[in-house]
Amino acid sequence: MSKFWSEAVKRCDPYVPGEQMNNPNILKLNTNENPNPPSPNVMEAINKEMERKLNLYPSPTVDQLRNEIAAYYHLAKENIFVGNGSDEVLAFSFMAFFEPGKKIRFPAISYSFYPVYAKLFNIPYEEIPLNRDFTLPVEDFFQSEGGVIFPNPNAPTSVYLGLDAIEEILQSNPNQMVIIDEAYIDFALESAVSLIATYDNLLVVQTMSKSRSLAGLRVGFALGNPNAIEALTRIKDSFNSYTLDRLAIVGAEAAMKDTDYFIATTQKIIQTREWVITEMKKRGFYVVPSKANFIFASHYTKSALGLYTALKENEVLVRHFNKPDIDNYLRITIGTDNDMKLFFQKLDDILEKASTLS
Repeated sequence: MSKFWSEAVKRCDPYVPGEQMNNPNILKLNTNENPNPPSPNVMEAINKEMERKLNLYPSPTVDQLRNEIAAYYHLAKENIFVGNGSDEVLAFSFMAFFEPGKKIRFPAISYSFYPVYAKLFNIPYEEIPLNRDFTLPVEDFFQSEGGVIFPNPNAPTSVYLGLDAIEEILQSNPNQMVIIDEAYIDFALESAVSLIATYDNLLVVQTMSKSRSLAGLRVGFALGNPNAIEALTRIKDSFNSYTLDRLAIVGAEAAMKDTDYFIATTQKIIQTREWVITEMKKRGFYVVPSKANFIFASHYTKSALGLYTALKENEVLVRHFNKPDIDNYLRITIGTDNDMKLFFQKLDDILEKASTLS
C-alpha cells in the first residue's frame, strides 16, 4: 500500500469483470454481450461522423440523443440523463442521491459494483438476503435510512420483480431515492419508467450495451423527474462535461431510431433463451426463471466449479461466482442459436465423460 494513497483509494475493493481471453476460438458466454451486431444504421452514422467533426468537442448536453430516448419512452428531454455506460451513470447516482453516514440497501446477491461504489464514496450499506428462490424480499427494502438500489431483472440471478412490488418500495421510501438498474429490462416485462410521472423518488438506469448491441460504445442513461436529472447533470459537469464522444453519440442515436431491428433482435434472444432453458432441464439442471439475456443454472449432481473449469478447458467461457448461496450456479449468456448448439455439444461431451466433477 503506497504512502501516497488517499483514504478513498485505501477503501477501494475494485470490481472484477468477466474473464477476457485472447483466443479467437473461445465461445464467450460470460459477459452478457449481445451476440447480434448493432443496427446497420449505427455503422453508417459512425462512418459519416468520422469524416467530418472529430476535431471538435462533442455536445456536453447530448440533446439530440436525449430527445431520441425521450421519444421512445414518451417522456421529455428533461427526464433523460446520458453517460459513458450505465456504470458511470450509477456512479454519478451514488454521488447525487446517497449520503455518507446514511445506510443504503441493496440485495446481498446482486450487481457487485454496488458495494464497490459504496466503499469508494464512503456510503454505509446493508446487503439484504434474497429469498431461497432468489426473489426479492420486498418488505425488507421498506423505510431505508439512505435509499435503495437493485437491478431488475436481478443479476446474476435473472429474476424479475413486478411493478406492483416496486411501487410498494417507492411508497415506503417517500424521502429517499429508489434506483432501479434496468440493464436487462428489454428481455423482460414492463419497465419501471411508467412510474416516473407518479414517483419523484424513482430513478431508472438503463444501458445500450445489452439489447442494442453497443457494449463497445459505452452508452448508458437514466430516466427520472427533471429534479433528479439536474442533480446528475450537476455531478457530471463537476467531473467531466464531455462524457460521451461523437461516435458514441451518433451511434446511439441511430440505434434508438431503429426500433424494428431492436425488437427483432431482442425477441430472437428471448426465443433462444426459452429453448436453452428447456434443453438445460433435459440435462439435469435447475434453471432459475429468467427474464434476462442470460440464465442462472445449477446441475443436480455436478458441481458448478467443475463444470466451469471443464467448459473453459473446452474453450467455452461462462461465469462462476465463488460466493455463498450461489457458488453452485453458473451464469450463461444467451448467444446465437449456433452458439448455443455448440455450447450443448461441448457440455454433452463433458457430462458424458465425467462421472463426477469436483
